[in-house]
Amino acid sequence: MAGLIAALLTPLVFFPPFRLIEAKVFDILSIVAPPRPRVAGVEVVAIDEPSFSEIGQRWPWPRELHARLAERLRAAGAKVIAFDIIFSEPSTEEADRRFAAILGPDVVLASDDVSTKLDHGVQVTRVNPIEPFLDAGAVPGVASVTPDGDVYLRRMPTQPDGFAAEILRVAGEPAEPPPEGALIQYFGPARTYPTVSYYQALDPETFLQPGRFRDKIVLVGLSLKAATSADAGAPDTFPTAYTLTTGELTAGVEVQATILDNLRHDLFVVPVPRPAVLALLVAAAFGAAALSIRGVTWRTGLAALFMVALLVAGAWFALRFGRLWAPPVLPAATALAVFGTRFGLDYARERQLRHAVSEAFSRYLSPDLVAELARDPGALRLGGERRNLSVLFCDVRGFTSLSESLKDQPERLTALINRLLDPLSEAVLAEGGTIDKYMGDCVMAFWNAPLPSPDHPRRAVRAAMRMMDAVTRLNAALRQEEGERAPQFAVGIGINTGDCVVGNVGSRWRYDYSVLGDAVNLASRLESLSKEYNVPLILGPATAAAVRDDYVLIELDRIAVRGRATESAIFTVVAPASQRQDPAVAELSRLHAEALESLREGRRNEALGLVVRCRSLSPFLAGYYRTLMSKIGGMLR
Repeated sequence: MAGLIAALLTPLVFFPPFRLIEAKVFDILSIVAPPRPRVAGVEVVAIDEPSFSEIGQRWPWPRELHARLAERLRAAGAKVIAFDIIFSEPSTEEADRRFAAILGPDVVLASDDVSTKLDHGVQVTRVNPIEPFLDAGAVPGVASVTPDGDVYLRRMPTQPDGFAAEILRVAGEPAEPPPEGALIQYFGPARTYPTVSYYQALDPETFLQPGRFRDKIVLVGLSLKAATSADAGAPDTFPTAYTLTTGELTAGVEVQATILDNLRHDLFVVPVPRPAVLALLVAAAFGAAALSIRGVTWRTGLAALFMVALLVAGAWFALRFGRLWAPPVLPAATALAVFGTRFGLDYARERQLRHAVSEAFSRYLSPDLVAELARDPGALRLGGERRNLSVLFCDVRGFTSLSESLKDQPERLTALINRLLDPLSEAVLAEGGTIDKYMGDCVMAFWNAPLPSPDHPRRAVRAAMRMMDAVTRLNAALRQEEGERAPQFAVGIGINTGDCVVGNVGSRWRYDYSVLGDAVNLASRLESLSKEYNVPLILGPATAAAVRDDYVLIELDRIAVRGRATESAIFTVVAPASQRQDPAVAELSRLHAEALESLREGRRNEALGLVVRCRSLSPFLAGYYRTLMSKIGGMLR
């Protein structure tokens, strides 16, 4: 993964437009605690707004004025006088003669290299000061600079006869040209260098302290916030690294002063070769991969932040103390891409796992419950908790005999039991129940956990009714498929409601979400009793009390329950509550109650007669009444 990401991002190392992003980062880092020359050996004489106001003349000013300035600066002890002004065209003969007379080898005049695109290439034309000025001994210096694509000025001029290089040579401090692509180290925003206005330099005795220019290099140039005239265009200003923080442009003359100090003190910055950036990119990719090899956690997030911070801090240290620029943008982006990809893969895997868990849970819970648990996983509390539940056990009657008859056809037996368990499970899930487990041919389910279900007894009984209907439909389908030889299924269901402990039960190696308690044991016992009482469904007392308004119930018997001194009644469902007023149902309920009362009071003959009448009213309970008649008959003998 790390290698693939590194390979995908490698082209950006050699993609020139991307370097503008790196340049912006350089601007930011280069102004953090920048190095500064110990002594300011350059003075700037600014042709600024106050000077225009004091001198009262339109630009360009007369060359006699520049001549007078040069005289005053030389008289004040200036070591080198440099005009960042291109005198490429003659003015009046007298003015040019006067200016030439004051020039000498201690004066540097700006020249320019003008590039013109032609069909067959680029033509570079050198624009020098006029010949009389050069003949007078003035030294030309190329003041051309090349802004980057975003117009910010970052690149050191590399001409050996550049303006700043010539000034240093004239001052007796020659410097080697910087390597191609070297970057300017700025020392501050506009007006960082000692600056005086042009009109002040014309009369230093009046406006300046004595010795201000002694043994100094003096640069003269425009330093304006607006154009020199309505048709003069933009002034000689450039955006620099400090423009990001101040929003101000720096005058060209001050830029030349900065370039001079970069050359004089070797403070310019050399970018590392692009292969070195590529090596950093690859190292960052594999470093991020190593830190995230065990997956993404909050520690990985901290590691990602630390790695990015380390790359940025390392770039700043190399810039500040090694004068090298190793752009951290691509290595940091690569590291974040690796971390992000690992996070994305882990997230996708987690989503897939959540989907798989939801899919698996949907085999035990209704889809609505699964969706709610996915929205609120905290609802599935780990460990045990006490909760009132309705527990259902459903067992297939005659399964042992069926297994014996199909012992030579295990595949058919498995197919049959799966075909039965499928609608039985569907009935539980349709009523929002949780399937606890399958025990061979038995299904255990419960309601009101893991999510609350206030009407859980009703839901459990409705599930039981669905189960019985499902068995009837399956029997009909099997009979239609296989005829009279088809197996016929029957189920016995026990439901009980009571307090249980529900939660993850098991060992630290394996556990199940299940329920424990006497209420569970009673539900299992009721399922077993359904075979003895010959009814498909038996309800415990608490369940019966909760659903009495929804169904017509009859009491089957009273049984001893563990932990109680008195016996508890058990019930079965006769019909839905909507049939309560049906004459046959009402008559059955009345006669059945009288039969049980007679039996408990010892009037066995009377009870037997009532049971016979009940049997005729309810074919559904014929098996139960036949069992009850046998019981009463045994009492009579």
